[in-house]
Amino acid sequence: MIEGIEAIIFDLGGVILNIDYARPVEAFKALGAERVDDLYSKQAQTDLFDRLETGKISEEAFFDALAAYCPKGTTHRQLEVAWNSILLDFPLRRLQILQQVQLHYSTYLLSNTNSIHERAFNALLHQMVGYPSLAVFFDKVYMSHRVGLRKPDPAIFELVLRENRLTPQKTLFIDDSPQHIAAASALGIQTIHLADGMSLEETIFRPK
Repeated sequence: MIEGIEAIIFDLGGVILNIDYARPVEAFKALGAERVDDLYSKQAQTDLFDRLETGKISEEAFFDALAAYCPKGTTHRQLEVAWNSILLDFPLRRLQILQQVQLHYSTYLLSNTNSIHERAFNALLHQMVGYPSLAVFFDKVYMSHRVGLRKPDPAIFELVLRENRLTPQKTLFIDDSPQHIAAASALGIQTIHLADGMSLEETIFRPK
C-alpha cells in the first residue's frame, strides 16, 4: 500500500505498454518521407498529431496529410504499419501488477493516444492474454481522442478528478513525460515521474 493514496492514474505508453518513439520516425523515412524529424518526437509534435489525438481529424484525413510527405503511391496501409511500429509489447508482469493494484486502489488509465493505436494495442493485448481491451484493468479509461483533450492540458486531469470525485492529494499519477507530471503536480495531484531506466515492476511495485 502507498501511504495516503486512494486512487492511482496510470499513463499507458512508456508505463504499461512498451513503446519506441524512434521506430515510426525510421519507418516513415524508410517509406521515403521527408522532414519526419520535424513532424514527430516524444517531446513535441505538429498540430496534425495533436488533432488526431484529440479526435479532431479522421484517420483518413490523417493518412492523407502524412502521404503529402511521402513519395507518390504510398498507401494508407503502409502509413498505418509505420505509425503503429511505435507499439512494442505489454510485459505480463505489469498486467499482473494492475490486477493486484485494483484490489487496493481505484485505478484509472489516462493516455494521449488515437483510434489507430488503440485498435492496434487492443489487438496486441487480445493476442497476448485474451482480453478485448484495457478496460478490464481499470475503474475507468480516459483516451485523449475520445474525450477531446490531451495531456498536459489541466482540463483532462480536472475531468478525471471531477468525474470520479477524487481528492488530488490522495491521488497518484504515474507518467513518463515530465511535462505531464508538472501539469498534474500543479493541480495538487501526487506524482511519480517514470524516468528512463525506471519501470512499474522494478521501481514502484517491486516485490519486497
